[in-house]
Amino acid sequence: RLMAKIGRNEPCPCGSGKKYKRCCMSTVGKQHADFVDNIEQMLAMNPDLSMDELNVIVEHQSNKINNTPHKDFCGLTPGQVNNWLYAPFSELDGITINTPPDLSTSPVMRYLELMLETALANGGQIKATAKGNLPAALVKEASAFLPEFAVVPFERAISISEFAGANEDKFNALHYCRILAEITGIFKLKSNKFHVSAWAKRQYQQTGLESFFPMMLETAVYKYNWGYFDLWEDEIPLQQFWLFMVWRLQHHESQQRLVDEMIQAFPDLLNELYEEEYMSDRDKFAVLIESRFIHRFLQFFGFVMVDPRRFIDGKRVSPQITCLPLFHETFEFSVG
Repeated sequence: RLMAKIGRNEPCPCGSGKKYKRCCMSTVGKQHADFVDNIEQMLAMNPDLSMDELNVIVEHQSNKINNTPHKDFCGLTPGQVNNWLYAPFSELDGITINTPPDLSTSPVMRYLELMLETALANGGQIKATAKGNLPAALVKEASAFLPEFAVVPFERAISISEFAGANEDKFNALHYCRILAEITGIFKLKSNKFHVSAWAKRQYQQTGLESFFPMMLETAVYKYNWGYFDLWEDEIPLQQFWLFMVWRLQHHESQQRLVDEMIQAFPDLLNELYEEEYMSDRDKFAVLIESRFIHRFLQFFGFVMVDPRRFIDGKRVSPQITCLPLFHETFEFSVG
């Protein structure tokens, strides 16, 4: 027997107390409701259908929905969206993720290379500070890379730079790299020393830095907590949508359009935000995308450059984003 349809304005069955349309009735949920409606209508018109015949019809209708481009998803099919949201890194469809031959413009990869070279020059280890951070000498060397990165035209005082600093605590891009390297298992902190794992040492000596790029990328999007650096309490699953956002940003380089497209495709994300007295849900969502996705993922990897100016010639402007060559070399889409 088919499940009874839940009205859009009825209380959501999840128990949240919200109306169904404002809670669990997502874009995909709406499609499912329409699907159920169609099957019920067909049963009413053909009450003598056998179970086998019904199963064939259901399968046909399901495949039709999953493989039909949807305007809310910017032309992707629900099946493609489902793959991007839930498939493992190695099973993503419609995208080829390459390892660029030159990673010198990627802050994260340059810092990882520095950590590996420093450790291998010291018996496979780096002595940590009392707080368990990277030593000041290495931090100073990493800071010297800044002039070689795309972000340098917009860098100001070193005290507020994310790509330079006097210690790891205030050097966010380096700290991010070190965390990814530990989660990936390239380095392990024990006895107040960062040790290169045996497999990582062997791999680096045999195939070089490039072999770690896919691992660091996969860790960044699947295992790292995107809210780590900010003070927002919102735990929206933004990184689940990382590939959709990469795809859209490659198309138009516009944060404003990206935010609008995310809300259009996945409106229920706004319902998961904590309400702010002086900020709309949309504005807060935009801040989270800019901070967690654009600044502290794409920029840290060297995929984009963001102009931090919010006023030009006295007029307020939206963030100006430039997709860098490394971005296009890494992500090659065969959809849309």
